[in-house]
Amino acid sequence: MPFPVEDKLVIGVASSALFDLSESHQVYVEQGQEAYRRYQERQRDLILERGVAFPFIRRFLSINRCFAQQAPVEVVLFSRNSPETGLRVMRSIAHYGLDISRAVFMNGKSPYPYLPAFNTSLFLSANEADVKSAIDVDYPAGLVLPSRIADDQDDIELRVAFDFDGVLADDESEAVFKRNNDLGEFHAHETLHMARPHQPGPLAEMFRKLAMLQQLEQQAERDDPAYRRIVRIAIITARNAPSHERVVTTLGSWGVSADETFFLGGMDKGRVLSVFKPHIFFDDQLTHLKSGPGGTIPMVHVPFGIANRREPDTAAPPPTGAAAPSAAAVSAA
Repeated sequence: MPFPVEDKLVIGVASSALFDLSESHQVYVEQGQEAYRRYQERQRDLILERGVAFPFIRRFLSINRCFAQQAPVEVVLFSRNSPETGLRVMRSIAHYGLDISRAVFMNGKSPYPYLPAFNTSLFLSANEADVKSAIDVDYPAGLVLPSRIADDQDDIELRVAFDFDGVLADDESEAVFKRNNDLGEFHAHETLHMARPHQPGPLAEMFRKLAMLQQLEQQAERDDPAYRRIVRIAIITARNAPSHERVVTTLGSWGVSADETFFLGGMDKGRVLSVFKPHIFFDDQLTHLKSGPGGTIPMVHVPFGIANRREPDTAAPPPTGAAAPSAAAVSAA
């Protein structure tokens, strides 16, 4: 029997994350909304190219083929388009064989208020304003940063990597470090509180439900030794000993674990990412997401907590390079 929507792992994805909408967005920027509408109507039978989140979403949906009876996952399209201008997106979804049947079209408005209605554990978008608005009201969301698309059709694994603080856990410990930029104070705080679990961060519920999928796969492996697991989860954190113990304590209190956990002690995360090769990597700090190995690892910024707060009088300029184009991606979201 299929899982009820309350038990499923539901991911909301904007069309700007799923497909490459750069060309149509340029029409919107240069010529306005009416020209954009006419353009999309003319192009509705032209299939869109895959976007940054496409390889992740394709593999994520494949889980239902392995567990057809439970159907434990779902993807919902959230779009700023109207249903008419969104036809091209829906036809592209059908062309690629993506099992996405539920959709929200908002006629130019942000769709994030409807995330709880669909029980979403994650909202992926290339629209920075929509993602920040969602995070501001404690909805789980991530900003997909531009990268080259790498989608090996023979690779059936779904590899998902998370930073810990400010992503899976709250930003309590980051706040301690940022207060005086003192690593010693941070380690002392974590040692003192090593037996006290962190409060959940924005993507904790997604992680818990991925762990549920791991349990389904473990049972499938017991039933059939030839079964090949799909989901592989990693935590890649700048923490090291002794602050690693609180990570273990927190995950244990949630009854979950990762397949691979890396305590890097400030080492460049790209060295591990280049080996793990995740189909998506979540981090709350843009400095860790500037560029992936080879530029092909999909990076997602989770703008949560103290790492993303700025004082008005000392605010740094907006990030340039990879993250900058997403701020304006309004019509194509």
